[in-house]
Amino acid sequence: MSDTVPSRLELLQFARRVVIQQARASLEQLDRWIAEEERREAERRRGGESEPTPPEWLVEHGLNRRNVVAVHAGDCWTIRKSGRCAPVSRPQALEALRQQVPACSQCRPDTLLGFLE
Repeated sequence: MSDTVPSRLELLQFARRVVIQQARASLEQLDRWIAEEERREAERRRGGESEPTPPEWLVEHGLNRRNVVAVHAGDCWTIRKSGRCAPVSRPQALEALRQQVPACSQCRPDTLLGFLE
């Protein structure tokens, strides 16, 4: 081992090499984070594009699937996760209302459809 003390210039050059090495490592980490976030956003866009458009009108079935218990607008929040709804056309929704199927009190499909008893 050498007993010579490095000069101030040698220490500064060493410090510069360390800073460059750390900066490169930091930039590589940032580039990985950016690439990962770009991948996530691309997946979200692909997921949003492949999602089917929600139906305009829904009928909610009872537990036995034969009873129609309510008519909803397609974007009604009260039945968003319900597995008991089926999409219907505008004429079918109007017919259900004519057959005395209740309209949802939250989304008011009867008002949206212009249905007056």
